Amino acid sequence: MIEYLQGLDFDELTEVEVTLDEVFDVFDGLIKKRTVKVATGIEQSMARAPAVTTVITAQDIEAIGAKDLTQVLETVPGLFVTVNNFYDPQYTMRGNSQVLMLLNGIRINNTYNGDTKELGHMPSVHSISRIEIIRGPGSAVYGADAFAGVINIITKKADEIQGTQVGIRTGSFDTQNAWILHGDTWGDFEVTAAFEYSTTDGHREIIDSDAQTQLDGKFGTETSLAPGPINVGADNYEARLDILRDNWLFSVNYHAVRDQGNALGYSRALDLFGSNTTDLFNANLTYHNPALTEYWDVTAQISYQRTSWDLFQFVYPPGAFRGAFPDGMISNPVTSEQHSRFDLSGFYSRFNNHLIRTGSGYVYDDMYKTQHLTNYVSGVGGPMLATGVGEPMLDRSDTPLVFLPETARQSWYLFLQDTWTLTPQWEISAGIRYDEYSDFGSTTNPRAAIVWQPRSNLTTKLLYGQAFMAPTFMQLFVQNNALNKGNPELDPEKIETWELALDYRATETWHLSFNLFRYEIEDKIIAAFDPKDSNTRFQNVAAWESEGVEFETRWKMSARSSLLFNYAYQDTLDAQTNESVNTAPRHQAYLRTDWLLFPNWFLDTQINWAGDWGRPSDDPRDPVDDYTTVNLTLRYKDIHKGSWNFAMGVRNLFDEDVRQPGPLNVPNDYPLAGRSFFGEVRYQF
Repeated sequence: MIEYLQGLDFDELTEVEVTLDEVFDVFDGLIKKRTVKVATGIEQSMARAPAVTTVITAQDIEAIGAKDLTQVLETVPGLFVTVNNFYDPQYTMRGNSQVLMLLNGIRINNTYNGDTKELGHMPSVHSISRIEIIRGPGSAVYGADAFAGVINIITKKADEIQGTQVGIRTGSFDTQNAWILHGDTWGDFEVTAAFEYSTTDGHREIIDSDAQTQLDGKFGTETSLAPGPINVGADNYEARLDILRDNWLFSVNYHAVRDQGNALGYSRALDLFGSNTTDLFNANLTYHNPALTEYWDVTAQISYQRTSWDLFQFVYPPGAFRGAFPDGMISNPVTSEQHSRFDLSGFYSRFNNHLIRTGSGYVYDDMYKTQHLTNYVSGVGGPMLATGVGEPMLDRSDTPLVFLPETARQSWYLFLQDTWTLTPQWEISAGIRYDEYSDFGSTTNPRAAIVWQPRSNLTTKLLYGQAFMAPTFMQLFVQNNALNKGNPELDPEKIETWELALDYRATETWHLSFNLFRYEIEDKIIAAFDPKDSNTRFQNVAAWESEGVEFETRWKMSARSSLLFNYAYQDTLDAQTNESVNTAPRHQAYLRTDWLLFPNWFLDTQINWAGDWGRPSDDPRDPVDDYTTVNLTLRYKDIHKGSWNFAMGVRNLFDEDVRQPGPLNVPNDYPLAGRSFFGEVRYQF
């Protein structure tokens, strides 16, 4: 449609009635054309996919004016974004933050602590083609860490960019972005390249009281930096190159975070002077032949990823512990890990009404460098002793005092799944995967789905699945720190999930979906007191259970307006105490409207509400306040010339005081950003 409009002169253009879908693909793209690949590995309609899925397109991201991945994912029912002590985003699905993150199908989660902190800053939202999300277990296809769900971020290819796009964005908190995307065909090669730089000072909300404040009360000192602003600023660099020829694709990505503020750090004491840096590099070579033989569609992939994290942290500020640390209590841990993978999979279609997928692979995870410098000595539960005023930092690297020994693990896997179309209305999917690890042993995870489509506009799914979380290197081997010890005898965590899903397209302009779920987690790993040696160590001693409901509706109100609304409820409990684990609010609601005001002007409105976020039974504070935020984005797209794109917007329009639960030593919780503004310009040539 846009290409057609570009060919008209001005008089002809004024006679054309432009609709919201034709220009912005907001509703038709959501309902009529949306497919998903993350559920089984093959592209299929969302309605028939054997999983509860969500797809977010580049048009969605553009319409809502999102700055980063967090602002995109908060639109998904049942997915809630929390922050940790460092204010890194934690993606929580149905009350569980153990989510597998993929970038173009390749896992990003590290093996040090299972974290995905890099994805809080990457990839650039301008590079994203679509995001496919499974809410529910995915280990039968993806293996470890596909526990609560899977998020696969797919970047744009050359044919989606079609030339060069440059853009700049500026906004509150001294935030600036600049990016360039290029996609073109050079001979037999399709080439995609992207680069982005961004910088921000962060929102610098005030922490009224922190862990050092409590120590000041105990020692009669005034050392705490609270009340004071959190430091969450950062500089980000990202570069990407894809080269496609025939059946071969080579991709390389690099992402760097520099001078990222530590916020409250591990000790939950304000750190205004320290920072951390992250580097992530990955490269992969993929061969995909959809017609290797008459019945085989085969994919082979070899990939390599390297991640490093360097944290320079003031655990406690200068003057801590009655002046024992005049320069502050300083810790400088460094981790570097690399991952090599080989994956081979294929679809076999020889048998009528059956599509069989099988695959195998090998993974080598190597924590090849750990370093640690401190100006103190401590052990689990023991006193923290300063190395001496003016003394050099104590280098624990390559000694028994290091916080984590260098280590490695190997694993291999084998999986099989079958999709059986019994009739045009009935489909059964079943799969199983076996994983063998060199450090903790083996695990087997099945899944099954029954999909019934009695009418073309109505689909019902009954889903069952198991998944596992591999113990991280930190949980297995951490040592010589004041918090807890590792446990090399850990088993993987296990989850069992049941789901019932309904997908109904009532009319061509009205769509509804409804999901019920229940899951049970056993052998959950937590830090617990061990009476054997009076230490706190990681142990498989917890169990969770959860149930909930998710609802979503999309309504095309007219040719110039559309509406999306979703609601999610989850109640996640400690199965041993029957108390809420309070990892996310019980209730979430999201409303989005899109309006075509004039042929070139679009207004997007978002309203987010979160409520009923409790606290542990031993926490005397009042529950966290419910909150509602409103975001507006006004965008101008030059349809006639097709080159210029302008936007301006405001987030948290009414400056709501949004807080997430903090521990007792941060009594007023973790404040999130107040009202902020942005402006953006893009040019395509």
